[in-house]
Amino acid sequence: MEHFDCAVIGAGPAGANFARLAGARRMRLLVVDDDSREKPCGGLLSPDAQKALARYDISLPVSVLTSPQIFAVQVIDLESGIARRYPRHYLNMDRAAFDRFLRSQIPPGVVRVQGRCVRISDTGKVFSVRLADGREFTAQWLVGADGANSLVRRTFFKNDRLRFYTAIQQTFAAQDTDPFYSCIFDSETSPAPSWILFKNGTMLFGGAFPFAGSRTRFEAQKQKLVQHTALRAENFSAPMKTEVCLVASPGFSGFCTGNDRIFLIGEAAGFISPSSFEGISYALRSGEMLAESLLERDPARAYRRRTTALRHILYGKECKRKVLASPTLRRLIMRSGITAIRTKKTKP
Repeated sequence: MEHFDCAVIGAGPAGANFARLAGARRMRLLVVDDDSREKPCGGLLSPDAQKALARYDISLPVSVLTSPQIFAVQVIDLESGIARRYPRHYLNMDRAAFDRFLRSQIPPGVVRVQGRCVRISDTGKVFSVRLADGREFTAQWLVGADGANSLVRRTFFKNDRLRFYTAIQQTFAAQDTDPFYSCIFDSETSPAPSWILFKNGTMLFGGAFPFAGSRTRFEAQKQKLVQHTALRAENFSAPMKTEVCLVASPGFSGFCTGNDRIFLIGEAAGFISPSSFEGISYALRSGEMLAESLLERDPARAYRRRTTALRHILYGKECKRKVLASPTLRRLIMRSGITAIRTKKTKP
């Protein structure tokens, strides 16, 4: 059975960035990469994530980007009927291609294995990691970078609870609608926002919904979009693909960084925005923070200290979520038109 200094479960942005940074040191590192499923994700790279990549001096290849690139988000409140456009500087990208690119930055000395981790046990001295195909590995340290439904967190930190939603996303062939980015609010179907994006001739509609009746809520929101916006029923006909997964929302108490031998990064630790579900920037930063912390005498303490800034940012995002979830407050903000922009179209 092959032994490693550290086993990383998951190779999304958090696991890949940690492995990229920690793997450059004299550490025997294992990364377990289950790339069999694509995560339902709008695939917009936020300004904070762009800043993180800039600090690492990482440039994205054109193959990661998708068309069109739009510089505003249309916010739609289905309850009040108000719609506003706000300037935002996101990059429209192919999320699966982005993840593959980040994994390509992992140093060649890091051992990467493809497979799904099904069991992790602790002997008190080492961790035993078992994959679905029967392969087993041992490691001194364990890093959970395996997302909202983290096996590492469920196995070793059962009492640390996260708030969860069911994320559902469908892909459609784009009709003759002008492409746009959209953030959708409708308290009748979900306390969380939904999204519409256009990518390379397709339209994505997705959202996060409470477990109970999530698919019914999803379909009801599509119907309301047809009733209250310029979208037609044909825009939602014949989905090309439907994706479903869990998405975390940490609230004020859903964070868990691990202990002296186990570390959680990215969404597994609760580092994801509860107001927008943007998680790439926090994944990159928490992976970097853990890599730096492992150089210190007390890595667990150092990692908790470094991630304090992330928690404070996300406390503010939880306050923002509560405001946006209130139909009254949301209506007042949108009616004010503060920071909104008006589109000026040139006549032919």
